[in-house]
Amino acid sequence: MASTPRYAIYYAPSPDSALHRFGSTLLGYDAVSGDDLPFPDGVTPDWREVTEDPRKYGFHATLKAPTALADGRSEAELLDACAAFAGRARRIPVIEPVVDAISGFIAVIPASRSDDLQQLAADCVTEFDAFRAPLTPEDRARRRPEKLTGRQCDYLDRWGYPYVMEEFRFHMTLTGRLSDERRGPIVAQLRIRFAAVDLTRLAIDRIALFKQTDSASRFCIIGSWPLRADRD
Repeated sequence: MASTPRYAIYYAPSPDSALHRFGSTLLGYDAVSGDDLPFPDGVTPDWREVTEDPRKYGFHATLKAPTALADGRSEAELLDACAAFAGRARRIPVIEPVVDAISGFIAVIPASRSDDLQQLAADCVTEFDAFRAPLTPEDRARRRPEKLTGRQCDYLDRWGYPYVMEEFRFHMTLTGRLSDERRGPIVAQLRIRFAAVDLTRLAIDRIALFKQTDSASRFCIIGSWPLRADRD
């Protein structure tokens, strides 16, 4: 039996941006075209293994975690909902992006907390929850609730994902989990590469709908929308 498709709402940079090229090239995969990409020169010989996990998802930051659609909901309805969400005026979060380690892996993260970004993520979690299929016991077990805090467990049961609301941390993943010994040198290498992008200010000004057709496939962008800025 074919696997059920999964959908996720992510921030993904504009396809014509230097940030998109930076992240997609490092992962060896372009989620816009669905194409494999050659890795840049100078990465470690095992770079394919280092980036294996994030490559499946494409270069992104999670706003609403991957889920199958709830009964009675369709892909077309979700696309319409994304367009409606993006069309409502809001404060556009702006961050200073930096490369650093987070929870054992390396990612592009904000240099400091952004309340506007936290609000955008919370809005995505709540407003798209009607499209989320209920968490199965198997899915819950895969999240290893015994390793989560009480609040994270509550969020897992309420929203299907533990790292939301106060637990949300914006990150655009560049590697899988690394040992302490490897993490430092790779952070230093990726900071040098990121400096060449020359990006000191990043507006989180769009959302994208990613789709994974089945469990063996990678996520691919099927829709992208600029966020409408509140001009007040």
